[in-house]
Amino acid sequence: MSEFQGVLTDRPKVLNLGLKTIGDSVASFTNLYPIDWKPPGWGNSDLAQIVATLYPDSTPGTVAEKVLQANQTALNRMLDSQPVLVDIQPAIEVLPGMNSNTILHAGPPVEWSDMCGPMKGAVIGALIYEERAKNEEEAAALAASGQIEFAPCHSRNAVGPMAGIISPSMPVWVVKNNTFGNLAFATMNEGWGRTLRFGAFDQDVINRLVWMENTLAPAMKLVIDKLEGIDLKSMIAQALQMGDECHNRDIAATNLFFKMVTPVLVESNFPLEKIQQVVRFLGEHEHFFLNLAMAACKATLVAAQDIPYCSMVTAIARNGVEVGITVSGLGNQWFTDTATVAQGLYFPGYSEEDANPDIGDSAVTETGGIGAFVMGSSPAIVQFVGGTPEDALAMTREMYHITLGKNNSYRLPALSFVGSPTGIDIIRVADTGILPIINTGIAHKEPGHGLVGAGIVRAPQGCFEKALRAFGEKYTDGSLIKVEDR
Repeated sequence: MSEFQGVLTDRPKVLNLGLKTIGDSVASFTNLYPIDWKPPGWGNSDLAQIVATLYPDSTPGTVAEKVLQANQTALNRMLDSQPVLVDIQPAIEVLPGMNSNTILHAGPPVEWSDMCGPMKGAVIGALIYEERAKNEEEAAALAASGQIEFAPCHSRNAVGPMAGIISPSMPVWVVKNNTFGNLAFATMNEGWGRTLRFGAFDQDVINRLVWMENTLAPAMKLVIDKLEGIDLKSMIAQALQMGDECHNRDIAATNLFFKMVTPVLVESNFPLEKIQQVVRFLGEHEHFFLNLAMAACKATLVAAQDIPYCSMVTAIARNGVEVGITVSGLGNQWFTDTATVAQGLYFPGYSEEDANPDIGDSAVTETGGIGAFVMGSSPAIVQFVGGTPEDALAMTREMYHITLGKNNSYRLPALSFVGSPTGIDIIRVADTGILPIINTGIAHKEPGHGLVGAGIVRAPQGCFEKALRAFGEKYTDGSLIKVEDR
């Protein structure tokens, strides 16, 4: 009977699920343990029913079993992918459907009239760089004329940070998924501050883009050809061990890249003056690897697209007005919600009043299982985006609840070398109410200014609500969706 001796004398242990006030009523005479629990589907009974019906399950013959199998296929494709940098070429020569009038942008589709300030600034700069316009006024008039075809970078298997602008002459990295054969593309990184991707378009910005096209790109092509490709997956894995998260902290990855390419350049017959310029540029820009990480993640995610019954997110992208997601089992359809301003740290002289809502394709890193999803193993990142190392650890742990599995190629030292949380599942997001975390730069809301800070933001709930409804309607013949909710 000794095991029952404390039943009447010890304070009872109470778990409180739900409202805090309920637990408060018994806190004085119990050991109270609050549980952070939310009803599935954010309290919406229709969404909760979809979650209950489709939540991956091994019961033979059910839709849930098909979802389970499809999601495992998608996760396996991500884990098996081998993204390798194989080339650098002008965008018009390698991007599908690209022509002299095409301008690609970050995020879901948006027309010129609806674009935010930094994206308009980047479009203006791109048209000046392409010599389609001589100044801001001419560029704006051309952009509004209907002659320019605007499309998301993601529609061409490409990605671009912040405004994400890709114009025909811009050199783009070509990354091949050696396992599945698909390609992905990204521009080269310009560095921080007043750059095209943050909406600046002064002459220094244009001059830098021209130099990147005429000097940096040929130098990088020489290196890639000499090395017969560069294994990006291994480089990312090593950088994560060194404290990067490969979205807003890329110093280790950039240094690894620098270490690899510099000897090749120095030993080549590339003009010495240009070698010096390239080495200086790479040495000064610790963020250079970001675009390569983005292209690697895109190449990985392309392999997991268009799998029937798969509820895994294949893109999270922001155009500065809306945030959109795509889902493997729902094809290329975008599900959008209003973009919000990131919470973070601002450069001196700037505040949230200057900030544009969240923008950029760089959330492809989080979608690919790195970036903010692995901040717990990159404590230094909080000095840039805000928060504490403890916050970063908590965010990483939280992401395991909404992902399909762990990527053991990307092990996290601070979490006992467990693999990174990989494969965002819209059903798990709706079941837990946990929204994917993204760390990001913050652009000034007006064109021409550039970077003003960095912070953390969540992908908006509405994207997942819309995607879940569409998924339920497609894979349950619409039987779970009320007519008024369609």
